[in-house]
Amino acid sequence: QVQLVESGGGLVQAGGSLRLSCAASGRTFSSTVMGWFRQAPGKEREFVASISWSGSGTYYADSVKGRFTISRDNAKNTVYLQMNSLKPEDTAVYYCNAAAGTTPLYNSWGQGTQVTVSS
Repeated sequence: QVQLVESGGGLVQAGGSLRLSCAASGRTFSSTVMGWFRQAPGKEREFVASISWSGSGTYYADSVKGRFTISRDNAKNTVYLQMNSLKPEDTAVYYCNAAAGTTPLYNSWGQGTQVTVSS
């Protein structure tokens, strides 16, 4: 069973930056499309970004395009999310998961990492 551990969240002012990390266990990580998702209070979890197994292909939600960058290091079984020009509406708990398009693949989730952006 794959385990996902997210980290790197925190409190930041609008316009600031954060870099999230997701450490994944499992031998299939390097062949798996990975994604970031987020859930704001009172809202459903939504897709943020995904990256192909090689790292050559990325896809972003319109709301974060141009501000967020997803990357991965298969040698470390880790996927990253660099978040720049943060806005208060980016406030959410961020999770990683394997992805099929914009849909998460695994039923189990890590604990997530809280990102709070103050205005």
